[in-house]
Amino acid sequence: MDAVRAVAEPRRREILRLVWESELSAGEIAERFDVTFGAVSQHLKVLRDAGLVTLRQDGKKRFYQADREAMGPLADYLQSMWATRLDTLAELAEAAERAERPEESEGANR
Repeated sequence: MDAVRAVAEPRRREILRLVWESELSAGEIAERFDVTFGAVSQHLKVLRDAGLVTLRQDGKKRFYQADREAMGPLADYLQSMWATRLDTLAELAEAAERAERPEESEGANR
């Protein structure tokens, strides 16, 4: 499977986001999803086969980390997508906060 098709699946993109800055074990990754360990393991295999994550084995544990160099321009796209989501979330939170305190915003405009 090519890299673009691999990241088209939302859980795989979330896995990449989790291992973007530092490596996590397969168990630590699986704890963050509401699917079985086996399902997460299959997603990790797809990401590994597409060259999007690196694998390091330490004893019985397997650690994964995003391979941003191997992603090329796809890495920039994913980062901008996550940044846009965070900006949108921050805007929504600020709007909700303003809606909860209308008297404060009215006083600030006087």
